[in-house]
Formats: sequence, structure tokens, C-alpha cells
Amino acid sequence: MATLQINDLHVDVETEAGPKQILKGVDLIINSGEVHAIMGPNGSGKSTLAYTLAGHPKYTVTGGSVTLDGEDLLAMTVDERARAELFLSMQYPVEVPGVSVANFLRTARTAIEGQAPKLRTWVKEVNEALTRQELDPDFAERSVNEGFSGGEKKRSEMAQLELLHPRFAILDETDSGLDIDALKVVANTVNRYMTDPEHGLMLITHYTRILRYVKPTQVHVYVDGRVAATGGPELGEELEAEGYEKYLSAAKANASL
Repeated sequence: MATLQINDLHVDVETEAGPKQILKGVDLIINSGEVHAIMGPNGSGKSTLAYTLAGHPKYTVTGGSVTLDGEDLLAMTVDERARAELFLSMQYPVEVPGVSVANFLRTARTAIEGQAPKLRTWVKEVNEALTRQELDPDFAERSVNEGFSGGEKKRSEMAQLELLHPRFAILDETDSGLDIDALKVVANTVNRYMTDPEHGLMLITHYTRILRYVKPTQVHVYVDGRVAATGGPELGEELEAEGYEKYLSAAKANASL
């Protein structure tokens, strides 16, 4: 069983006014076979957590630790984290002009597995993955995300998830901006990914609608850079009905002490 463990994580981001603390002591353990939903209002630090784990240079860890199967994740470079099979699906996937989807994915698979997949079988795998995302196989020859619609970018990232099959995946608001049909495609991909008991998932979202299709092991309410509450799927239903107000009020009260 693989484990992603976050202990008392503190993170700053550099601003024009100087460093600003975003994460204020995050504790979280995700084991393989588990889906953890991270929910919270805008500005609570959810995306900061995702990008910190992936190694974005904009964020500075000022305290705490993160381990992946006992190995110090924070000591790894960005590419070492990817080779350790930590995957991030970004909220706003970037365009990579001049690099085809097929070549990008083949290079990534080669880096993870240490050898290139056979070309003939690889083309078949890519086409099948794109078809499952309801994307035309011609997307394989297009530059990564260039000219893609928002929904196409998100579904392309889900094809990456299926083809790279990492141990741990972080989905940063992958469900945002999707219509119901695209949302179901994404949810079906997540559910296929989680049929492997060696996989673990952090699902960052504002809304509970994806949780109708993806059953979380735990739901964490994230407010003011901390985990404010943890529960089962019923916590997501509570948030749908009541929102984040009581958690925001508690955070403000604690900040004034």
C-alpha cells in the first residue's frame, strides 16, 4: 500500500508586498485505494496545496513535511516527483505549442517506466484513451492543449491520467466549467482509475456535483489554509445544503483571538 502523507505543512507565496502565508498547517494522509475530496471557498489555499505538492517554484515551504511512501517529496525536483508517479491535473492546463499530444505522452511514459512503449501498441492505446474521452483520435497529432476548448483540455488531461496510470493523482478543479456530459466523462475516468487498488486520489473541487458520480472515502473542508473539518460523503451533502459560512465564521473568530 502506498501513502501520501502531509504533516503540518506551511507555505508562503511571493507577492509584490513580500511573502504571504497561504497554508497554515495542513495535515492529511491519503492511502492507495482512497479518494479524498478537498472542498472549500475561493482563496482557501486548495490550489496552493496542489501546486506545492507538484513542486511549483512560486510557492515556498516554510514548515512541515510531505512524504510519498516514506520518501521526502519536498526534496525531489519536479521531474522526480512525476517519475515517482505523482500526477497533477491543472485547473488551467497550459498550451505546449509544437509538441504533439502523442509525443508528449510517450515521452512521459518513457520517463516513468524507463523504456519507450512500442510505437504500434502505443498509437492504439492513445487512440482508445482519446475515444473514451469522446475526443477525436486526431487530437493525438495536435499540439498539447493548443486551440483546445476548456472542456477538451480537461478531457485531454483525463486521457493523460489513463495512459500514465500514476500511483497518486491530484485533480485541481478538473470539474470546473464542464457541462453535465463532460462531467460524466471525467467522473467515469476517475472511477476507472480507482479500480486499481494501488491508486490514490486527491479531488479538489468547489462543488459537490462530481461527488454524485465519484464516491469519496473522505471529504475535507479547507478554510484559511487549514483543514477545518473532515467527514464522510455526508459532509459533502452538508456543504451542498449549508455552504461554508459556519467554517468561515469559525476561522474569522480564531484569527481574532
